[in-house]
Amino acid sequence: MLIKTKVFGEVDIADDKIITLDNGIIGFPDLKHFALIHNSEKSDGKMGWFVSVEEPGFAMPVMDPLVVVADYNPTVEDEILAPIGNLNPDDMLVLVTVTVPKDIKNMTVNLKAPIIINAAERKAVQVIVEDDYQVKFPVYEILQAAKKGGN
Repeated sequence: MLIKTKVFGEVDIADDKIITLDNGIIGFPDLKHFALIHNSEKSDGKMGWFVSVEEPGFAMPVMDPLVVVADYNPTVEDEILAPIGNLNPDDMLVLVTVTVPKDIKNMTVNLKAPIIINAAERKAVQVIVEDDYQVKFPVYEILQAAKKGGN
């Protein structure tokens, strides 16, 4: 499938790379199909883009929360995860959305509403966790320290 994205221009997405969220994402329930794209030129593997197939102009920066919170382990009820199939830990990918304001030093991630992906089934769900995680967790200093440390 060829989609025209705002961030990457025209991108060819293989059907087996499309991730389905039956309930959409928070705030955008009609957007149900996404591709996870990394910028191969700039990516250090820490950040990527969750790009909507229905609305290719819609792309959210996402990242692995373990990069900024090493012990991130939200509690999610099994019934919430049931729609994405049997989750084998090796097939599970957890992402959090990144907000990058004009002043990049104020960059944050939303640890309260992770996107949990079953890579084997290509199904995902975004959940709001009850744990005491922040919606706007500051990450700029953490990422800068990791970059300096070579991580």
